Amino acid sequence: MELDRKKHWETVYETKSPLQVSWTQEIPITSLQFIQSFGLKKSAKIIDIGGGDSKLVDCLLDEGFENITVLDISAKSLEKAKQRLGEKANKVNWIVSDITEFEPKMTYDVWHDRATFHFLTRAEQITKYIDTAKKSVNGFLTIGTFSKVGPEKCSGLEIKQYDEKELTFELNNGFEKIKCVTEDHLTPFDTTQNFLFCSFKRQLN
Repeated sequence: MELDRKKHWETVYETKSPLQVSWTQEIPITSLQFIQSFGLKKSAKIIDIGGGDSKLVDCLLDEGFENITVLDISAKSLEKAKQRLGEKANKVNWIVSDITEFEPKMTYDVWHDRATFHFLTRAEQITKYIDTAKKSVNGFLTIGTFSKVGPEKCSGLEIKQYDEKELTFELNNGFEKIKCVTEDHLTPFDTTQNFLFCSFKRQLN
């Protein structure tokens, strides 16, 4: 039976605070460094895939970026982010959607994803994700997944671990790798999760 992914994530965000979920970061330094490395104008269109109530949007607003979209399967997670941002939330485009059902209405200069892609464990999900990214990205893409020495599950769900070669292979039809790094993420409960982060440039030929 297919897991009701939306119900799962709505329940997580209904019942847990940021300090009770492993992915919480006070400042998403690696994500910010990758986005800063692209040399963007403040008018660049940035979409955060599976952004939930991540503080990346706060940091991007603080840096003066004007065209930010946050997409998440969980409406509750986006409500939490809006409440935290207050008036600033009006500057952000919020989209409630499963990434495998997302139909972009515009193109983006940056597609950022920290820990959504690795939840796609079936070939057809991965294909749909990459097809959507190819249709909607005209600049850069950055993805963070659990590495081969990272966790095998997250929030009770199976995930797909990646190394640099595998992630590059999945995206090589349409995206050229720029750089990959690994980092240890310290969770709010003092455990460590090893992530792989890679950035890519969209190849349009």
